[in-house]
Amino acid sequence: MFKLIRYLRHYKKESVIGPLFKLLEASFELIVPLIMAQIMDVGIQNGDVSYILKQGGILVLLGVLGLSCSLIAQYFAAKASFGFGTELRSDLFRHIQSLSYAEIDQLGTSTLMTRVTSDINQAQSGVNLVLRLFLRSPFIVAGAVVMAFTINVRLALIFAVAVPILALVIYCVMIKGIPHYKKAQRQLDQISQITRENLTGVRVIRAFSKQDEEQRRFEEANGALRKTQLFVGKISALLNPLTYVIINIATVLIVWQGGHQVYDGVITQGEVVALVNYMTQILIALVALANLIVTFTKASASASRINEIFEVHSHLSDAGNKPQQAAKQAAHIELQQVSFAYSAGENALTDITLGVQRGQTIGIIGGTGSGKTTLIHLIPRFYDVTAGSIKIDGIDVREYPFEQLRSKIGIVPQKAQLFKGTIRDNMRWGNPQASDEEIKKALVIAQADEVVRSKEQGLDEMIEQGGANLSGGQRQRLTIARALAANPEILILDDSASALDFMTDFRLRRALKENTDGMTVLIVSQRASAVKDADQIVVLEDGRMAGCGTHAALMESCEVYREICLSQLTEEVKAR
Repeated sequence: MFKLIRYLRHYKKESVIGPLFKLLEASFELIVPLIMAQIMDVGIQNGDVSYILKQGGILVLLGVLGLSCSLIAQYFAAKASFGFGTELRSDLFRHIQSLSYAEIDQLGTSTLMTRVTSDINQAQSGVNLVLRLFLRSPFIVAGAVVMAFTINVRLALIFAVAVPILALVIYCVMIKGIPHYKKAQRQLDQISQITRENLTGVRVIRAFSKQDEEQRRFEEANGALRKTQLFVGKISALLNPLTYVIINIATVLIVWQGGHQVYDGVITQGEVVALVNYMTQILIALVALANLIVTFTKASASASRINEIFEVHSHLSDAGNKPQQAAKQAAHIELQQVSFAYSAGENALTDITLGVQRGQTIGIIGGTGSGKTTLIHLIPRFYDVTAGSIKIDGIDVREYPFEQLRSKIGIVPQKAQLFKGTIRDNMRWGNPQASDEEIKKALVIAQADEVVRSKEQGLDEMIEQGGANLSGGQRQRLTIARALAANPEILILDDSASALDFMTDFRLRRALKENTDGMTVLIVSQRASAVKDADQIVVLEDGRMAGCGTHAALMESCEVYREICLSQLTEEVKAR
C-alpha cells in the first residue's frame, strides 16, 4: 500500500488537513470526561445549578466544535481519496496500454479489469478511512491512557496492560486475514473471467445448450469465493468480541478498584466516572480502528495486486530515434531471416526472408496455425522478432517510435472491432482530421457505402458497443474503410473479408487494386481467390515459408499452394 502513496502527491494539503481536524475533534473529546468529573464533584455534590449549566454549556460547545472538525476532516479526506483513486486508475490504465500483446496475453483480460475497477475502489476506501481514523484512533487511545495517569497512577496501570493486549489481538487478526483477502480477490478474478466468457459467448453457449454447465461452473467459482469470504469474515468477526471482552474486564477492574479508593478518599466519584469514560472512549476508538484494520487489510491485498501490474513492464522499447519522415508514399518492407516464438515455446515462425517493393500487393496464405497472423503482427511491433530483423524503408522497426511506426500502417484485424459512437467517429480513428469526402471515398472502396446509405442518419448513425447493431459483414467493411481513411503507407488486411460473400469480396479486391497505388498492401487470407492476383504470394506452412511467387509460378512449383487452390477454387465456382 505504501508504494501507492505517491498518488497523494497532488493532495498533500488535503492529506494533512483531514487528519489534523480529526485530531482536533479527538482533543475536544478527551476534555469531556474531565468536565463531567467536575460537574459531579463540584456541581452535583454542592447542588450548584449555575455551575452545572455553565459546564453543560461548555460540553455543548465542545460537541459543536467536534462536529464541525469532523465534517471538515471528512470533506478533505474524501477529496484526497477520490483524487488518489482517479490518478491511480488513470496511471494503471496508461500502464496497461503500454504493455505489449505478450504481457496482456500473460496477465489476462479479466484480472486486468478487476484490478482497474474493484481493486482500485478497495484501495481508495482504505485511503479514505486511513486519513480519517489512522491518527484519530491511536490518538484517542494514547490520550485516554495519559489522561488516566493524570487522574490516578494505580488505576491507570489497568489501561497500560489492556491497551497492549488489544494491540496484539488486532495484529494477529490482521496477519491472519491478509492472505485470505488476496485469495478472495484472485477468486473474484476467476468469476470475472467466467462472466466475461459467458457474456461474449452467449450465442455459442445457447447454440450448444450449455447453459446448465456454465451455471454450474459459475456456482462452483462463486461458492469458492463465498467460502473464502465467510472464513475471513469469521476472522474479522472475532475482533469486536475480543476487544469488548478485554475492555469490559478492564472497566470492571476500574470500578472495583476505584470504589475502594473512593471509600479510602484517594480519588473522587467523578474521577472514577472519568476513568470509565476514558475506557469507553478507548473501546469506541478501537472498534473504529478494528474496522479500519479490516478495510486496510483488504486495501493492502488490493494494493499488492495493483503493484503486481505496475511491476510488469513491456519488453518492447519505445526509445526510437524518430527517423526523418519522408513524403508520404508506399513503403518498402524487408524481412531478413525472421524467427519468432511466443514466450518460451517453440518457434511460431522460422527463418522468413521476404522483400516487398513499394506499392506491391502481397498475399499471405496458408493453413490454420501456419503463422499468417503472427507474421503481420511483427510489422507494427505488436511483438518483437526473436531472431532476424524487419525493416521499413531501410530502417529497423525497433528504431521507430511506436506512434511514428504505427502511423505508417493501417491494419484490419481478424476480428472486426468497432467502438460505441457514430460511424464518423469510428472512421476518424486513424485520421482525426479526415473530411466527410475522404471518409465517403474510403467507404466506397471498402464496399461499405451502402451500409451508411441504409442508415437514417448516415455518418451520424450511432454504433453500439462492439458494433452489436451491425452484421459481421458490415463490421468488416467498416473496419476496412476505417483503415483506408487513415491513408496509410502500408495496408494490412488480416483475413478481413471472411464474412463477405464472394461477389462483395470480388468487388472489394477490385476496388483495392484500383485505389491503393500509394500503398503497400498485405492481404492475409485462407481464400486462394483473395490473393491469386497479388504481385507476390507467400505460402506458409508450420511457420516456414513453403513458397513465394506469383499465382501461376506457385501452381507449378509449390505443392502446398496447389492443394489449397484445387480444394477451394472449384467450391467458389460452384458458389458463384
